[in-house]
Amino acid sequence: MTGYRRPETTQTSRFGLSYGVDRGSKAEAPAARHNPHEARSLAEQRRLLPVHAHRDEILYLVEQYTTTIVVGETGSGKTTQIPQYLHEAGWTSASKRVVCTQPRRVAAMLVAARVAEEMGCQVGEAVGYAIRFEDATDPSRTRIKFCTDGVLLREMMTDPLLTQYSVVMVDEAHERSLATDLLLGLLKARRACDGDDKIVRRRPDLRIIISSATIEAEHFARFFNHPAARFPPEKRAHVAMRPLDSQHPSPQSALLSVEGRTHHIHYLERPCSDYLSTAVQTALDIHRQRLPGDILVFLTGQDECQAAVRLLREGSDGRVGDLELQAMPLYAGLAAAQQLAALAPAPRGVRKVIVATNIAETSVTIEGVVYVVDCCFAKQRAFNPLTGLESVLIAPISRASAAQRAGRAGRVRPGHAFRLCTEADFFETLPETARPEMQRADLAAAVLQLKALGIDNIMKFEWLSPPAPEAMIRALETLHALGALGEDAKLTPLGQQLAALPLSPQLGCMLLRACATGCAQEMLTIVSVLSVETIWAPGSKAEVDELKSRFAAAEGDLPTFLNVWKAWTVNGRRGRWSKENGINQRAMLRVADIRAQVESFLRRAGFAWQSSALDSHARLDEREAGLLAVRKAAAAGLFIQAAHLTDELHVRRTDASDAGAGVYRLVRSGGSEAAAAKLRIHHSSALFRCQPAWVCFFSAEQNDTGWYEMRDLLVVEPSWLTELAPHMYQMVTGAG
Repeated sequence: MTGYRRPETTQTSRFGLSYGVDRGSKAEAPAARHNPHEARSLAEQRRLLPVHAHRDEILYLVEQYTTTIVVGETGSGKTTQIPQYLHEAGWTSASKRVVCTQPRRVAAMLVAARVAEEMGCQVGEAVGYAIRFEDATDPSRTRIKFCTDGVLLREMMTDPLLTQYSVVMVDEAHERSLATDLLLGLLKARRACDGDDKIVRRRPDLRIIISSATIEAEHFARFFNHPAARFPPEKRAHVAMRPLDSQHPSPQSALLSVEGRTHHIHYLERPCSDYLSTAVQTALDIHRQRLPGDILVFLTGQDECQAAVRLLREGSDGRVGDLELQAMPLYAGLAAAQQLAALAPAPRGVRKVIVATNIAETSVTIEGVVYVVDCCFAKQRAFNPLTGLESVLIAPISRASAAQRAGRAGRVRPGHAFRLCTEADFFETLPETARPEMQRADLAAAVLQLKALGIDNIMKFEWLSPPAPEAMIRALETLHALGALGEDAKLTPLGQQLAALPLSPQLGCMLLRACATGCAQEMLTIVSVLSVETIWAPGSKAEVDELKSRFAAAEGDLPTFLNVWKAWTVNGRRGRWSKENGINQRAMLRVADIRAQVESFLRRAGFAWQSSALDSHARLDEREAGLLAVRKAAAAGLFIQAAHLTDELHVRRTDASDAGAGVYRLVRSGGSEAAAAKLRIHHSSALFRCQPAWVCFFSAEQNDTGWYEMRDLLVVEPSWLTELAPHMYQMVTGAG
C-alpha cells in the first residue's frame, strides 16, 4: 500500500494517504469471522476472556485487602466478569449487593444488559441498573447493580456507610470524572458520617475495587495512603501464600494486572490538515480493500458525526465485493433506539462504520469492530472560576484515552487502530493523562453534596486531585448567593432542601421558589427540559428555525419550553406530531419521566406541587400574572447568570437578514476577566433575532472564536435582580 510500512518487530506502523493491512501476511490477516467465539455458549465465551485466568486471585485479594486495584486492559472482561465472580463467591448473600459504578449512563445500561444475559435473567431482576431519573432494580431480588457514580453519591446522602453493599467497584476510574473523584474521596473520607473514622474503618466488611488503566493505578494506590502490594500476572502464583482472613483485611492496597486484547497501532506519515475528511477517507479505503470487520471512527461531537455519516454514505460507492457499507452515528444526544442500532451486530453482508464521540471510548462493547480510526481530539469542558463561565473547546486527547480508543478494536479479535497524527506528535504533543474534571469543572453541586454529608471543612477534604482554590471559592460564593450556605458556611434549611433534590443547585432554587409562589407545575416542566440535552430534533438551520418559531415566546426560551410541552401533551404526546414539528420525541418522553419523578419527590417531601398559574380556563390577566410568577421564580435560580445588552455591536453578518450580534456583558463582573467576557445569544435560542436589554441564562459556553454564547435564556427586568438578590445587586441611579 502507498505510504504504508509493515511493522516488523513492533505493533506500530506509519501510513500516508492510502491505508490498509498487508494481505500477504497470513499470521495477521483478519479472519472472515468477526468473533471467533460467537458460536460458543456464553459460559464458554466467559472462560475465554483474559480476566478469567485471574478469577481466583481477584477473589483472594478482595477477601484479604480492603482496597483492590485491578489494572485491566481494554477488552479483558473486567467490567462484566468481576461482579459475577463476587456474586458466585457469596458476596451477595445475606441480602447484600455488589455495586459497580460507571462514568456514563449508556455504559451502565449496556453492561447491565450483558451481565443479565450471561446470568440468564432479565434486567431488573438479579442484575439491574440505576441512572439519574431511572431505576431498573428490584430491592428484594437485585444482587448486582450497575449505576453511575452520581447515583451512588446520592445514595450516600441517606446511607453514608453504604450498608446495603458488600463490595463497591469503581470502574473506569482512570477517566477521572468529577463524580468518580468525589466518590473515591468519600470512600476514604474521615468525616463522611458522624464520627472521625473512615468509611472503611467503620465498616471493616466493606470492600473497594478500583478498576483503572495502568497509567493511573499507582496514583490510586498512593491516594489510599498504603503501599500497594503488586501482583503482576507472572507472579500470581504467590498470591495464595497467606490463609484467608476476611474478618481482618489488610489495610494495604493490592494491585493486580490483567492483560487485554491484541491490537496494532498505525500512525500518519505526515500531519493532516482536516481530521474529519481524513477519517472518512481512511474508513472508505479500508472498505474498498474488502478487509472484513466493522469500523469505529472517533470524532469530537454531534455535528461532526452527522457530517461524517453523510460523507460516508455519499462516498461509499454502494456494495464493494460482498460487503455493503452502513454508516451510523453514536453520540449522547442520539435517541436510545438509534444508539442500540449502532451497537447491535451488523447483518450478514453489511459492514458498519460507527461514527462516535468519546461515548464509545470505555465499557461499551461493539461486536465486530476490527478497525478504529481515531482523530485524537475531543471536546473538553473547562470552567473558569474567575468569570463563572464555561468553555467547550476541541483539544487533543491524552495518550491514556487514545489507548482506550485503540482497545475498541480488540474486543473480540486482534484489531487495528489508525491514529490521525504522526508518531512523533503522539508522544511529544499529547499529554500522558487527561486533566481531571475536578480541576476544570464548576464545583457548586459537589460542595453542596459534601456539606450535606457533614463535611463542613471542605478545604481539608482529601481530594484525589485537589481543585484550584479559586474554583472552591467560586463554589462557596455561588451557594451562599443562592442561600444554600449561611455566613458561617454551613448548610441552611434551604441548602438541605436543595441537597435532597436530584437537581443542580440553580434548578433546585427555581423549583423551590415556584412551589412557594404557586407555579410548581410550570417550573417542573422547565427544570425537566433543562435536564436533557435538547428537545429539538436535528435538521438544517433554516428548517429548525422555522419549526421553532411555532412555539417561540417573546419572554425567552424557558417560556417557549412551556409552549412546546403544552402542545405536545394536547396532541397526545404522539411521535408523529413531534416529527412534524421538529421535536425530539425521545427527549420529550425523557422530560416526561423526569418531570413525574421530580413531582413525586415534591409530594413525598410535602411541598406545594400543584399550581394553576397558566390554566387555560383562567382569565387573561390571571395567565399574565401566572407567567410573571414563573419568570420570577426562574430568575430566582438564574440571577447569578444575568447579562445586559451594551451599545457594542458585532457586525459580521452570516446572511442578508442577520442584523448582527448584540454584545452582552455580565451584570456581576467580579473582576477584570469577567468584565471582559463578551457574550452573545446562541443561534439555537428563540431570542436569536431579538436583542432584549436584560436576560438571565442557564448556560453559556465559550467557542473557538472567543465568544461566550448564551443558551436557554429568560428575559428579565433589572428590578428583579435587586429584589431577588439584594446581597449581589444594587440599583444605580441613571443606570439602564
